[in-house]
Amino acid sequence: MRAAQVVRLVGPSGIEVGEVGEPVGDDRVVIEVHAAGVTFPDLLQTRGEYQFKPALPFTPGSQVAGVVRRAPADSGVSPGQRVVALCGLGGFAELAAASPANVFALPDNVDAAAGAALLVNTLTAEFALHRRARLQPGETVLVHGAAGGVGTASIQVAKALGARVIAVTSTAGKAAVARRLGADEAIPVEGFKDAARALTGGRGVDVVLDPVGGERFTDSLRSLAPEGRVLVVGFAAGEIPTVKVNRLLLGNTSVVGVAWGEYSFTHPGFLAEQWQRITPHLASGAIAPPVGAVYALAETAEALAELDGRRALGNVVIDPRR
Repeated sequence: MRAAQVVRLVGPSGIEVGEVGEPVGDDRVVIEVHAAGVTFPDLLQTRGEYQFKPALPFTPGSQVAGVVRRAPADSGVSPGQRVVALCGLGGFAELAAASPANVFALPDNVDAAAGAALLVNTLTAEFALHRRARLQPGETVLVHGAAGGVGTASIQVAKALGARVIAVTSTAGKAAVARRLGADEAIPVEGFKDAARALTGGRGVDVVLDPVGGERFTDSLRSLAPEGRVLVVGFAAGEIPTVKVNRLLLGNTSVVGVAWGEYSFTHPGFLAEQWQRITPHLASGAIAPPVGAVYALAETAEALAELDGRRALGNVVIDPRR
């Protein structure tokens, strides 16, 4: 089968597309991949900068949507069924394999491209807001990187949970994407702290969801209302910020880590719980991952470069059948 492989740890340019062996193992679900979602960890893996460092060469791609080719009898899915799956590695290929516990039936109203964008970003956002922030209806959430994969998922999850959403974006085009997805307001990065306080009558926001990090982090803390929480989701800006804890003391505020992958891998059954919680929102359309671009398998390097350049509007997807 055809697959995209990382052959050099130099970033997206280290990817080559060629023939590899098909997945093996009777205990796994094998899926004909119709779409594979591209995530920030995939990009980090091309440089050897992610905590999980597979040996070269390897096929990246952690989330797919497609049709079951074969499955264990007790897997809960059957050949011909439309599914989404977390495969960890191997998604940027014509076939992928996943543990049955990480495979879920895809609702009829969700196409493959949107399905492939569902799991990592949407479940990260759900974990961040539902479990780590304990978000309550009526609270206000400020979302950084609001037009990216995690950002767009966070807008939709926060709205589904009954929150008000303020999106922070770097361009007018990204602001339009955020509003279209349900953000109540969209503000520019420059001056976001003052803008957020103005929009909340000086009180501040209850939750800041930050997949970006970098120099804006201090102003995120300053944007919080009393007992507010900053959710640390990632560091797309490339800089890991530090915290002066006296700010937390004086404001009764919190900095909360969000390591969804680590949590889900060490808590069996948690993914199924999350899937059960978001399924009604998928059926209603409240959660509908936006797909900004679809690339052919031969264009995998370009797909990852779009994330690397922070040009993505919504989710980036690879179609191995193209």
